[in-house]
Amino acid sequence: MKSKFFALFIACALILNAAGAASAQTKSTKTSNQLLALLPASDGVAALDAKRFFNVALPQLLSGNKPMLDEINGQIDDFKAKTSIDIRQFEQIAVGFTGKQVSENVTQFEPIVLARGNFSASSIVTLAKFASNGTYKEEKIGGRTVYIFSAKEIVEKNKPAGKSSLIQKILDKILPSLSGETAITVYDNNTLAFGKLERLRLMLTDGKSRVDANLLAQANRSPNAVASFAANLPKGFSSFMNLENDELGKNLDSIRQVYGMMDVVGENTQVSFTAKTLETAQAEGLQQTMTDLRELGRIFLGSSKGDDKKVYVRMLESLKITRVASEVTFDLQVPQTDINVLIGAK
Repeated sequence: MKSKFFALFIACALILNAAGAASAQTKSTKTSNQLLALLPASDGVAALDAKRFFNVALPQLLSGNKPMLDEINGQIDDFKAKTSIDIRQFEQIAVGFTGKQVSENVTQFEPIVLARGNFSASSIVTLAKFASNGTYKEEKIGGRTVYIFSAKEIVEKNKPAGKSSLIQKILDKILPSLSGETAITVYDNNTLAFGKLERLRLMLTDGKSRVDANLLAQANRSPNAVASFAANLPKGFSSFMNLENDELGKNLDSIRQVYGMMDVVGENTQVSFTAKTLETAQAEGLQQTMTDLRELGRIFLGSSKGDDKKVYVRMLESLKITRVASEVTFDLQVPQTDINVLIGAK
């Protein structure tokens, strides 16, 4: 349980080289992530304030487990020593992905990433070429030189040493799923663009291919958040989750769009998630099903004596499920004292 809550953020940070330098709390006047609007048309987008994540959010979230925080910081330093890339220089990241149906039951998600920060983008590209030991190809796209690598090979060559490393364990789970090629180029002096070659080509050559305005607006609803996202879901969404509950599967299949955010405010971590259905009646059914599941969880865990189980009960009790027309929103605020129980060193 310790690592699951943070594994996705940590893994993305390492593989996408996403990080930030020291920062105070973001002011309320901050504008939305400017990079999102530069992405090509996508099924889903996500924005990360890497500066706040690595210098405000992550230290607070892991304050109850200093060995884990020290390990992550140590691995970042090791990565810098090995590749000369200081990932703490990254400040703002935008990710766009699209789903590609490769078979009846398999969908591959193809990403494109824009990362901006206090660095020379051309220097980072040079270091990436060096890290590949010359195993890359070049292609001219839209007036830019694009370098094409084997993503799996790059990560294999530069993953941290130490079999007990939390980060290495995460990478070991991710590596088998990496396939194909990853392309990287200089978008501007302080911005890198990288991801699937086809997605990069689309962004650089088709000026009309941009993120849908509605999706962009949903992703920018919380411009001050550490992370935010929005996505249009494919039909049959429940098939991705292998659910045995037909009623829950039916409700999930009614969802056509999701959006939300994660933020750290004071001593609390806030998470908000909204699911939008086609019809109001479907949203009513989704709200009722999730409310029932929340109550069942409270009953099931209510007599548990473990401190972590008590935290789960408090989380269920504080989870707010509200509906406006065809949108169902789930809001959760977790105090740092409870997070310390969940991720604290045992």
